Amino acid sequence: MEANLPGFIGCSAGYAEAHAVLFGAPFDSTTSFRPGTRFAPSAVRNESFGIETYSPYQDRDLEDIAVFDAGDLELPFGNACAALRITEEAASGILDDGKTPCLIGGEHLVTLGSVRACAKKYPDMRLIQFDAHADLRGDYMGEKLSHASVIRRCWELLGDGRIYQFGIRSGSREEMAWSHGHTKMEKFRAESISAAAEEIGSAPVYITLDLDVTDPSEFPGTGTPEAGGLRFAELLDALLVLRGLNVKAFDICELSPHYDSSGVSTAFACKILREMLLAYIR
Repeated sequence: MEANLPGFIGCSAGYAEAHAVLFGAPFDSTTSFRPGTRFAPSAVRNESFGIETYSPYQDRDLEDIAVFDAGDLELPFGNACAALRITEEAASGILDDGKTPCLIGGEHLVTLGSVRACAKKYPDMRLIQFDAHADLRGDYMGEKLSHASVIRRCWELLGDGRIYQFGIRSGSREEMAWSHGHTKMEKFRAESISAAAEEIGSAPVYITLDLDVTDPSEFPGTGTPEAGGLRFAELLDALLVLRGLNVKAFDICELSPHYDSSGVSTAFACKILREMLLAYIR
């Protein structure tokens, strides 16, 4: 007999031959409202067999690309610093081997670990964020390492004008004011995504997708649902606009599968992950 370990559908390449590495960061210790994102990576893998490997949107198949599913990192719950260090080390190793890190969160804070690794390797990197929330707080309840402050921590690495934010429809007055001159934010929608892609050009890019950017009528399975979000078609169109960019890494995060007993939100996440893999991995 051979071990039958569940991986994301179509991601069955060996590490040596893979162009990309899928790995999970099941961490949600700074979640400020409803926890549960730690269960997302395993749920996405298990439910991925409900979709096809072929994308009719892109006329590409996961069997056309080489992706290795490394499973989940072992992260110490309650220790954000250690979780970020482990995530950064994993992403750094993948990058050093000439492969693309593809991270499944977990809460949005885990993005910081992967961004740290990418920023070290690509100092001129740009960050594209899809999110309902600005995540630009200096701290949340005195804690600087929080899912509510993750993009502010990323800004400290990247600097002004290198972070593009789309779909933002929630944040404090201070966050929104601070964004002016520091990030490039489009509230509510992602209609300026083509202009952003043109502006970014050939620069290295990290894409972070907080799935709560989606309207909760289509994606209720998240800890922080926010009305007025993007529809599936709008989100997919925006992600596909970025196909020609120099994408060095990406993540999806903030699925809390047990808040949607129908399984629709997890299926949504699986389909979006498939499209991102096919769009950004060559």
